[in-house]
Amino acid sequence: MSEKWENTPFKGPMARARGLGSAHTGLSHWMGQKITALANIPLVLWAVWSFTSLVKVGASRIDVIDFFAHTHNAVLMILFLTSAFYHVALGLQVVIEDYVHCKVGKPAMLIGIKLAVSALYIASVFSVLKIAL
Repeated sequence: MSEKWENTPFKGPMARARGLGSAHTGLSHWMGQKITALANIPLVLWAVWSFTSLVKVGASRIDVIDFFAHTHNAVLMILFLTSAFYHVALGLQVVIEDYVHCKVGKPAMLIGIKLAVSALYIASVFSVLKIAL
């Protein structure tokens, strides 16, 4: 069986090209990557500053719990986790779509990546909420 884009005597150039062009679905994906990249700039700076300030003072477990007990710190951490995990999921999806050419492996990898990133995100947010509350 030939692929849609392969040259056969029964297909003209337009029949081969139809359905292979832009489906106009990439804009939301591209926009999501750009928005999360912009959101990650201040959130990563805040996270690095927070962690270094906790490490400088030699924070104990109680100090970390007190840090996340402040609502703004817990909210900023959840925003950071949301933006970072979504950005990672979008980036890995692009890498798999561009460089994996196996018809069976590509969908399996895309599903696996989405499940793994979702599981890690839920576990991370649950941990922050458990500490904060």
